[in-house]
Amino acid sequence: MSNRQRQRASSRSPRTNAPPRVPEPSGLAAPPNPRRIPLYAGLAVLGAAVGLAGTLVQAALFPGGLLLALAASAGLFHGGRVLTRTQLGALVPAVGWFIAVIVLLGGRPEGDYVFGEEIGLALFMLGGMAVAVICATMSRLPYSANDTGRSGS
Repeated sequence: MSNRQRQRASSRSPRTNAPPRVPEPSGLAAPPNPRRIPLYAGLAVLGAAVGLAGTLVQAALFPGGLLLALAASAGLFHGGRVLTRTQLGALVPAVGWFIAVIVLLGGRPEGDYVFGEEIGLALFMLGGMAVAVICATMSRLPYSANDTGRSGS
């Protein structure tokens, strides 16, 4: 075994005198970043706007409008997750969406009701909540090879 091969082999062996490393918290346990607060506020407002628009579209153009509204919700939730690279990025617009839909669900004193059919309402609510949970609990975001810092493919 040459000297160079010994150096490579010894550099791969674990250090026995290194202090133990405590892993940094991730996900919802990570400390909040104050620079992201305006981004989260904007995502919440955007979630409320998508909830309002989705409520109107799904009631007016059933069943195609329902699919369009759920696709818009999924795009927003996943986009928030990718943009912030945190689970909170998917949950914040989902909370804004949910609040807007619940407020519209209440109706008005005159008895007017925003949602057209009960089946559309149920599918919109359950579908939107399912999409929010799926986007928030994705295990890992797909990253391209350019983000890894490695050369090659």
